[in-house]
Amino acid sequence: MESVKNRVSIRKYSEKNISDELLTQLLEEAERTPTMGNLQLYSVVVTRSEEGKKKLSPLHFNQPMVMNAPVVLTFCADFRRTTQWCKYRKADPGYDNLLSFLNAASDTLLYVQNFCTLAEAEGLGTCYLGTTIYTSEAIIDTLGLPELVFPVATITLGFPAETPAQSDRLPIRAIMHNEMYTDYDEKAIDDLYALKEALPENKHFVVINAKETLAQIFTDIRYTRKDNEAISENLLRALKKQKFL
Repeated sequence: MESVKNRVSIRKYSEKNISDELLTQLLEEAERTPTMGNLQLYSVVVTRSEEGKKKLSPLHFNQPMVMNAPVVLTFCADFRRTTQWCKYRKADPGYDNLLSFLNAASDTLLYVQNFCTLAEAEGLGTCYLGTTIYTSEAIIDTLGLPELVFPVATITLGFPAETPAQSDRLPIRAIMHNEMYTDYDEKAIDDLYALKEALPENKHFVVINAKETLAQIFTDIRYTRKDNEAISENLLRALKKQKFL
């Protein structure tokens, strides 16, 4: 599909409105996404109001696209609805566990991707916010998510007001394994990351941060061990709070 081949993340949006009809249509079309047991283990919280976006913005590290986008969508792994259905139909649900969270999270992320593809085919722009998992506890409180509902992805949505360049991607041989997984030795890593490390913008990034390699940008600045461990503790606490652990 051409929209996938040429897609970019959009962080600046025009003031053009997204109608309720178009948004509902896209969310409904995305419901054809594959789903475990045909249970559709996801829900979406739609935020349009200025007040709502102001509450969410700091939870996404005040990235400007949260306030700039006409619509912010928080996609949640949701076993609540299925559990309630079971309870009201004389069935005994057993979905308050890690397996159920993983199933619901997988359902949700598949749904998110199909939604984004459909939206971009309609001329809309999207940006995926990885910060959702980082601040899941606060998002749960802000959006009033009950037990067995957990935020896993946020998308900002709007008509583009920019035409950014595409981000680099690793060659297909980096991710494709035939029959069995082939581990990466130093020679393979040198080959697979050569183009990424040679990009002028990446080389400049290394220099301005006084690092020796591009990998150190990720380990020492962007995704540090200290932050990963602290956020992991928060994530486990939030999963317990939502009764998935």
